[in-house]
Amino acid sequence: MEKTESYHKKRFVSWSGGKESCLACYKAMQDDFVVSYLLNFMDKDGERSRAHGLRIELLRLQSDAIGIPIILKPTTWETYEQVFKNTVSELKQIGVEEGIFGDIDLQEHRDWVERVCAEVGIKPILPLWSKKRERVLEEFIRAGFEAIVVATKADFLGEEWLGCRVDRKFRRELSNKQIDLCGEAGEYHTFVIDGPIFRKRINILESAKVLRNGRWFLEITKLELDDKGLRGTKR
Repeated sequence: MEKTESYHKKRFVSWSGGKESCLACYKAMQDDFVVSYLLNFMDKDGERSRAHGLRIELLRLQSDAIGIPIILKPTTWETYEQVFKNTVSELKQIGVEEGIFGDIDLQEHRDWVERVCAEVGIKPILPLWSKKRERVLEEFIRAGFEAIVVATKADFLGEEWLGCRVDRKFRRELSNKQIDLCGEAGEYHTFVIDGPIFRKRINILESAKVLRNGRWFLEITKLELDDKGLRGTKR
């Protein structure tokens, strides 16, 4: 009975398009959680994600590939909290009761999530909380996800890391550097293109490497959905 009641609740996932939010979504689904929406906050112009700098077209295609609608809200850092609470309050009005977050162990992030969710009456769920970095990466890889590096801090990782696949070789090479294995300090960001929650695979056809404000970005300019990877996934 407990699982049946849990299965019928509506949840949103705080969605960056990267590995942690994707893994958190996957782990929630494994526990019979229904994910009704992906939620992402864009820059004030509504063109790129505020967290990872991904173009809006990439996030929409990712949503199509997974089969879960995405809500994209423009905001500034100054208005972020209020826009977040307004958006989640709107979701609550249509039956959403809980939010899933991919935070690992930054206590200030958890404190913020718990505070703002409590203020709007939403229960936060953090499936990755307190897990070791090595375990997070291993779970992501072992589950069969495919992600590539799309942004790096130039002081830590050069342009040669852009486009690298997140696999065991990547994990080994990264462990030799004095940075967080999961990039929790923003050393690198990823974009997930396939995995067990995807109905279709995303194929990247054209891209370019760009340096902006001390960061390298993989500007993906052309991509498509691959129907050959079609498979049913529990929603």
